[in-house]
Amino acid sequence: MNTLMAKILLNVLIAFLVGSLLFGLQRKIMARIQMRPGPPIIQHLLHTIKFFIKESAFPRTAAMPFYIAITAMLSLIWIAAIIVGPVMGGSLLIIFAIYAIHKIVEHNAGSSSGSPYGKVSCVRAVFSAAAEVPLFAVIILIYLKTGTMGINEIISYQSIHGPLLYSLPLVAMMFFVLILSKAPYSPFAITKGKDIISGYETEHFGLLRGYLMISESIAWYMLLWIFLTVFIGPLGILGYLVGMIILTVVTAFICATTPLLNPNHSVMLQVSLAFIGIVGSLLLMPVL
Repeated sequence: MNTLMAKILLNVLIAFLVGSLLFGLQRKIMARIQMRPGPPIIQHLLHTIKFFIKESAFPRTAAMPFYIAITAMLSLIWIAAIIVGPVMGGSLLIIFAIYAIHKIVEHNAGSSSGSPYGKVSCVRAVFSAAAEVPLFAVIILIYLKTGTMGINEIISYQSIHGPLLYSLPLVAMMFFVLILSKAPYSPFAITKGKDIISGYETEHFGLLRGYLMISESIAWYMLLWIFLTVFIGPLGILGYLVGMIILTVVTAFICATTPLLNPNHSVMLQVSLAFIGIVGSLLLMPVL
């Protein structure tokens, strides 16, 4: 039990640190593309630590104590994903369920503060879920190809038949779009667009904001880990690091050169890409 707990804590710490540094790298690359110096790569990590020592404030309109609990819930959701994924090598179906719960909690995070910006973000979270959940239908296509949803079994399948990135390229494209939708400053980041300040995070300060930033860092690490494991793995530590950096650089380039889409266009584009990915993969699967 102590060994398992130590493994979980180590993986959570790695996910937080690597995710924070990758966010910093993304901002740095975006700044360079836009001909700005940009913040240091450790800026996101410093911001997270900073919020834990700043005073916490609570809006009068907040739905207490749910307003406080929601931040811890977001962190615990992605810690659960780490336990299912890197620690236990569990099922993609469970990770899909965790992601679905994340979307529900994200929706409630916006409504719990009572802020008008949070409420708009709350509505947009429903729109984004309608677009992102079909993208997560990749697990069905992966099951049809490999005959399993177990992460360890998928890794074993790839060690024999080669990376799924080659045999299911449209499925990989669908999951990459899902990753892109969670990147800061993404064209699909409608829940935290600058037109609504910081979206559902607008009224969270101090300790609460720190927990939100931790959950974001861990979520980014986990989404990259799932992509690399499911479509390329098995990989070593260096392979994962290089792969995560490459994916972060690609998303940074897209975010730096693409404006934020309005909610309708964002949802329609994501749903269209999901449709192309699903139909195209089903048609090509017998050939591949």
